[in-house]
Amino acid sequence: MSSSHASQSHQQHLIFKIQGRDKRGHKILRIIGNFFPARIVSVEVLKKYLEEKIYPRLENEPFSVLYVHTDVQRSENFPGISALRSIYDSIPINVRQNIEAVYFVHPGLQSRLFLATFGRLMFSGGFYGKLRYINRLNFLWDHVRRNDIEIPDFVYDHDEDLEYRPMMDYGLESDHPRVYGAPAVDSSVPMYSMRCIS
Repeated sequence: MSSSHASQSHQQHLIFKIQGRDKRGHKILRIIGNFFPARIVSVEVLKKYLEEKIYPRLENEPFSVLYVHTDVQRSENFPGISALRSIYDSIPINVRQNIEAVYFVHPGLQSRLFLATFGRLMFSGGFYGKLRYINRLNFLWDHVRRNDIEIPDFVYDHDEDLEYRPMMDYGLESDHPRVYGAPAVDSSVPMYSMRCIS
């Protein structure tokens, strides 16, 4: 196995991990969206990894999906709509039927709007009906056994930020890194006052 292939396999293991159980006793497929190297890994490589390493472990019993969307940026780690559709279509029917719930942690306004409009067309009605938006980790623990699953520190940090900036949940305040923490007026142009010329 080449070092490049080994590195990609390790990266995919960080993104996709079967870990823990939900409160109903189902296995959990944890997906960390921020770790997805969308510009580096091809959809075909990803589908092959899922087919070989993940799906065989999920085909015989019900399971839940925990998708952590924290800090996902379109240009860095979002694979694109056609890639998502291709991945969804490649899920074997027996695995797809075993999905009990999809917990979507820290959905942004764009994600909600996309899923509310195009998600119904892209995904089967049964799948879309299993989607649960989780705005805060405290709400996740109502569904998932807290001590059974690893959540990266940056997710907890974002959750804490949301407690102090709740408007981010509704898209009324940006969570973009360039805007976050910036003063309300950030300009090097001096302010001029109008003078009356007599």
